[in-house]
Amino acid sequence: MPISAAQRAALLTATTVLLAAGCSDGGDQAADPVTPSGSATGLSALTSQKLAWAPCPPPSAAEGGGPAPSPLPGGATWECSFLQVPLDWAEPEGETIELALIRAKARDSARRIGSLVFNFGGPGGSGVTALPGFATDYESLRSRYDLVSFDPRGVGRSDPVECATDKELDAYYALDFTPDDTAEERTLSDAQKRYARGCERDAGAALPHVGTENAARDMDLMRQVLGDAKLHYFGISYGTELGGVYAHMFPKNVGRAVFDAVVDPDAGVEDGALGQARGFQLALDNFAQDCVDRGDACALPGSSVSEIEAGITDLLAQLDKKPIPGIGDRKLTQTQATNGIAQALYSKEFWPYLEQGLDAADGGDGALLLSLSDAMNGRSQDGSYSNIQAANAAINCVDFKERYTLGQAKERLGQFREASPVFGDFMGWSLASCSQWPVPGLWEHPDVSAPGAAPILVVGNTGDPATPYEGARSMVNALGKGVGVEVTYEGEGHGAYNGGSKCVKKTVDDYLLAGKVPASGTVCK
Repeated sequence: MPISAAQRAALLTATTVLLAAGCSDGGDQAADPVTPSGSATGLSALTSQKLAWAPCPPPSAAEGGGPAPSPLPGGATWECSFLQVPLDWAEPEGETIELALIRAKARDSARRIGSLVFNFGGPGGSGVTALPGFATDYESLRSRYDLVSFDPRGVGRSDPVECATDKELDAYYALDFTPDDTAEERTLSDAQKRYARGCERDAGAALPHVGTENAARDMDLMRQVLGDAKLHYFGISYGTELGGVYAHMFPKNVGRAVFDAVVDPDAGVEDGALGQARGFQLALDNFAQDCVDRGDACALPGSSVSEIEAGITDLLAQLDKKPIPGIGDRKLTQTQATNGIAQALYSKEFWPYLEQGLDAADGGDGALLLSLSDAMNGRSQDGSYSNIQAANAAINCVDFKERYTLGQAKERLGQFREASPVFGDFMGWSLASCSQWPVPGLWEHPDVSAPGAAPILVVGNTGDPATPYEGARSMVNALGKGVGVEVTYEGEGHGAYNGGSKCVKKTVDDYLLAGKVPASGTVCK
């Protein structure tokens, strides 16, 4: 059951923190939380720029490679361009960088509302490659919107952060990210330091400026250059955090907005990682229960959820001692197997791959789980890597100020193991991901309070592994009274709009296309 190119693209749209790549309090660069204070001339030149739209080229290596996007239903073509934004928003008249944009024009130009800007998450995901991959899911919205997405700064074709060669990344992702002794801890710490220094060498002066607040400023400039009085927005996963920060910074500029697969804005690094540990464990429990319900039709041994999961933990323990053959001369390690399991839990559609991959690995064949892990890490079949994980590390580590050492992470393993026997160790050790990062972080958690903003639909999925359901209620409360409108989807997988629920799709479409605000507390199945 090989994974197709389209399915691999779908798997890449969401990134977990299992392998968040290494973030020191040291270094003399500082993150940039400033408000623009440059000359009016500099800002005017940016807001008055004209976008040169042209047929889209094939995605760059940093975007994941592959062919140019195919035409849309009816033959409409994708157009791409670049937006000039300041490297440092404190000096908008200074050096600029280019952000890659993509759009598909609205079908009904006479009834066009404006642009609908998408961010598909990560952080680190390329919107330029993701939007065409999911375009058919949003075709109803193209009736009245230009569908627009972009590679945020540091991502894909937008001045990408790259931290290591492809060969070095193969070795890095095969490391043991759950060290069992002092020697393994030292190996991991040294590897994280090398990785962080590689990012610093590559990105240089840009590294302090890749955070979410600057991405929000970029989106408001994008809104103006696109010609929209308000930002109409569809944020998924990390895109909800970016959208919340935008709403806080520019509440009067919020148009019709939807947050799907909601990041908890009240959670810092530790609470966020614990939430994900619980979320992935819940998704694994649901996967195992499905297996039990199918009886002999399920390939995994065990007649209960606990027995099936015990088999998975035994497999991971064996891989910790001895990796098994994977793809070519690459072997499947415990870390890669855990990544592969987590990646398949993002969508119920991929449960059959998880079942087959676990069964095959139990028999000594690690190819499918390794392929799933590669999808998470942005590795193409030709051995090249996108920069999704490098950008993920760079953005997270400049956003969040907590800097846990490996020792501090180790002290917290007990609560993580209690949260998840399968994912707890990985999530617990991931707290040290930014320990070696050369740029200080900005916040403990983002401020998304947005008094005066237009209503924002906040859609939570009860079975979401990566952004647990509780985050939606936290986002509604944090946005403030009269802003957040809570919608619940009782389903599985990461996100709701593409989950197959006609109720969710109609609720969201009615708001985005007709301005119909649902009752807060609406529940869809």
